[in-house]
Amino acid sequence: MTVDTASPPILEIRDLHKQFGRLEVLKGVDLTVMRREVIVIIGPSGSGKSTLLRCVNRLEEPTRGTIVFDGRTITAPGIDMNHVRKDIGMVFQSFNLYPHLTALENVTLALRRVLKQDRAAADTRGQAALAEVGLAEKADVYPGQLSGGQQQRVGIARALALSPKVMLFDEPTSALDPELVGGVLDVMRRMREHGMTMLVVTHEMGFAREAADRVIVMDEGEIVEQGPPAQIFGSPQHKRTASFLARVLQR
Repeated sequence: MTVDTASPPILEIRDLHKQFGRLEVLKGVDLTVMRREVIVIIGPSGSGKSTLLRCVNRLEEPTRGTIVFDGRTITAPGIDMNHVRKDIGMVFQSFNLYPHLTALENVTLALRRVLKQDRAAADTRGQAALAEVGLAEKADVYPGQLSGGQQQRVGIARALALSPKVMLFDEPTSALDPELVGGVLDVMRRMREHGMTMLVVTHEMGFAREAADRVIVMDEGEIVEQGPPAQIFGSPQHKRTASFLARVLQR
């Protein structure tokens, strides 16, 4: 699926700053995301990657800066973020599933509570979302009976059920055993093929090389370099990029 360069950007981040007390975690980040673009964000731990994602859907409040999503300035006063978040799916490191609800009930909860769908309509959409992540047969199973990889795929299905315009992934495989990582990445690859716009924070360099339209390297709260995977991995221009890749690719 090719990036849509003819339409306006789906997301524009301008001069984004975030401080926690005296600690400046984001230092004036600028980023434009086109529709159907897959951006993979890499960099050392503590570089601001997860904070950037959390600011995009305002789980963290930016200290300063502007975020425009789908033509609306969502950092403006009075914005109904609950309404906006229906269009911004987010998948976390931890699965955040309700243990007392089945996989289907976890997926349909927001459909019923946020979109006010009746149970039949929500179940139909929820079943379809579980099928998209390869878990149609696990609808009536509780999270405790699922592997970590399956739980994460339920988390993806929960976000997909709302038909978001953008998906944010915050290290979605970091809590998984190595043999379970591939199943989650396969789901993300299929989403890419179907044209989903994605921002992915990950340490999976193979996924970044293969699936990204653009790789962004962050360090110390700044974007130090960005470009196509072949450039970032093959001939990094910034010494901090080269240093980071030398460390992670040796593992």
